[in-house]
Amino acid sequence: MRNAINWFEIPTRDLDRATRFYEQLLDRKLHREVFGGTSIAIFKGESREAVAGCLISDPRRQPSADSGCLVYLDASPDLDGCLRRADAAGGTVVLPRTDIGEPGFIAIVRDSEGNHVGLHLEKSAP
Repeated sequence: MRNAINWFEIPTRDLDRATRFYEQLLDRKLHREVFGGTSIAIFKGESREAVAGCLISDPRRQPSADSGCLVYLDASPDLDGCLRRADAAGGTVVLPRTDIGEPGFIAIVRDSEGNHVGLHLEKSAP
């Protein structure tokens, strides 16, 4: 089975600040590197089949709450903890924990760069 998403990029104005935000929000480390001359911080998947993506510092791409893509990051095992950490990390909860039926729960936060980012917790997760 293939994932609907296989890579995502979240633009940043300040890669260090955004990296701190996401590391605190999700309580996991991001891997920093330079790829093709561009600084990125990678959300690594736990397996080869897992979806991965990055924060990217590229002057051609700007953060936006009004347009662009909305990605949903895995908030397992603690969506509520992610939402508590969002404010502490310099973000804002835009949509609180919302039950979406069989697929589980979602929430949306505004990150330290102004992007809206979704968080998802499967119904089977705690």
